[in-house]
Amino acid sequence: MENNKLGIRKWFSFIVAGLIGQLAWAIENNYLNVFVHDCTDTYFFIPLMTALSAVAATITTLLMGALSDRLGKRKIFISLGYIIWGVSIVLFAFLDPKQPYSFLPANALYLSGSLIVVLDCLMTFFGSTANDSAFNAFVTDNTQESNRGKVESVLSILPLVAMIMVVLLQGMLVNNETKDWIWFFVVFGGITTLSGIGLIFLLPKDNISPNKEEPYLKNIIHGFRPSVIKSRPELYLALTAFMVFNIGTQVFLPYFMVYVQDIRGFDMVSTAGPILGIACVVTVVVGVFMEKIGKYKVVFGALGATLIGGLLLFFLLDQVSVIIGGFILMTGYLLATAVLGAKIRDYTPENETGLFQGVRMVFVVMIPMVTGPYLGMAVSSTHQDNLGNPFAVVPSQNIFILAAAVMLLVIIPIIFLIKKEKANGKVIS
Repeated sequence: MENNKLGIRKWFSFIVAGLIGQLAWAIENNYLNVFVHDCTDTYFFIPLMTALSAVAATITTLLMGALSDRLGKRKIFISLGYIIWGVSIVLFAFLDPKQPYSFLPANALYLSGSLIVVLDCLMTFFGSTANDSAFNAFVTDNTQESNRGKVESVLSILPLVAMIMVVLLQGMLVNNETKDWIWFFVVFGGITTLSGIGLIFLLPKDNISPNKEEPYLKNIIHGFRPSVIKSRPELYLALTAFMVFNIGTQVFLPYFMVYVQDIRGFDMVSTAGPILGIACVVTVVVGVFMEKIGKYKVVFGALGATLIGGLLLFFLLDQVSVIIGGFILMTGYLLATAVLGAKIRDYTPENETGLFQGVRMVFVVMIPMVTGPYLGMAVSSTHQDNLGNPFAVVPSQNIFILAAAVMLLVIIPIIFLIKKEKANGKVIS
């Protein structure tokens, strides 16, 4: 690449597009779970919605990532995707049958849950087009190995910064007595749409050449070819490590907000606020020095933190213990995510970043989100809900100990990656 220095405009682009995208994903990954429960009075739709949206995100990224590479365009996919993404968020407000402005009958609970799942998949199409395929490729296009640790550290905390913002505003925008969510979706949908308009002017011009060496359909499956996998063992070991780690995170993450608010009965702001805020600060501080400390030292320390946090959340159920355990678990999650994300970018071919975003989604999103929530459900208690479903899950503290155990398995592919790097003469730190 001719110029890969990070100026103010690039940093601002990373932060704005990254933060607004994470605001939308925070709603999709966490608060839609709370919303669908409020609309239907059942947890039944949560793992189903998580799994289907992951499949939608992966298929979208495979198709649109390859297309953005083929056209040599990122900016239009990001900007237009955010604009429509925001509109889709607003539409959720009208799917609650308990509200007078909804077009659904008051007793259409199952229809409401089903439509929320469908709209979630549609929202995910636009979000994955803009964020997972185009924005992720944009970041890889505009960074290099020497600065990706810092960039990934900043990007890795944006989900929690976004979550803090959503937690604080949710308390003001959602009427907890009537479960009225309309202003919540209107405000965050509007922010997402307006940011898409702003990104038209903020994002720098695309700096990649169109990749038309092979037909479009071949580009879609490029990263799954045995010859490609064999030629890039480090990339696929890093992807495998991230996959295992994210399976562990998806054991608890879809249920975390529901667990804190509905199961433990704690106030969301006073509980989740300190967890997310302190975890963000620690992650930024460690991220600044990540290259000096060494990525592998950071990731092994992060895995230790996830174990400690999981144990605390499993054994101790009072609010203070949940805050402490949650902070430790979230910090480990963020730091490990930063390291593993940077490793994947390091080994992604420069002129094929869009092609490999779909592969990344299969490993990092689809497989974990299809399996993790059901593992969490398997170790939680079940009950018969108001829809007559006898196997509706009720999240319990078991999800945290299982999550920590699964996350520790990431040590296996990391060890193989270290051995491969040593064999290639790379300095390990």
